[in-house]
Amino acid sequence: MSEFLKANEEGACYFVTLTTVGWVDVFTRREYVDIIFDNLEFCRRNKGLEVFHYVLMPSHLHMIARRERGLLSEVLRDFKSYTAKLLLKAIEEHPQESRREWMMRIFREHGQASAQNSVFMFWQKTSHPELLYSPAFFEQKAEYIRNNPVVMGLVTEPEHYALSSAHEQPIMKVDEE
Repeated sequence: MSEFLKANEEGACYFVTLTTVGWVDVFTRREYVDIIFDNLEFCRRNKGLEVFHYVLMPSHLHMIARRERGLLSEVLRDFKSYTAKLLLKAIEEHPQESRREWMMRIFREHGQASAQNSVFMFWQKTSHPELLYSPAFFEQKAEYIRNNPVVMGLVTEPEHYALSSAHEQPIMKVDEE
């Protein structure tokens, strides 16, 4: 991960945002959503990732997360690299993906414009990590995550958005704060 700001304080909580290049609305199909949550679960079980709040929007993922041992930036780097490969393959092979050519063109253009990517680029380089240095700042970001689907006009109440830790029956269990 060659970003200027990295989640490099061991054991600290960060607010991070992983965004598709071109803000492409990828996470509108269950198959693509499952790739994200399956891999978050893998990182939780095998890489020490702890997730306290999350919301998966059509083009980005917000999380409050930490890694107790090791650097969160390393988990994010691996997560982004692996999910990018899986998602690009899933888009390429999805039989009903009507936006395939358009999406792949955007991913190709961003990949060719990047020195680090030879062909395709799925995620923006930075995860915009913000160190949550106080309980008040933590709660401010948690509230932002909860309300993001409401502000974007996707639902009227935070607990109605299925791809959020605020949902009545969240798709992924969160860790204790």
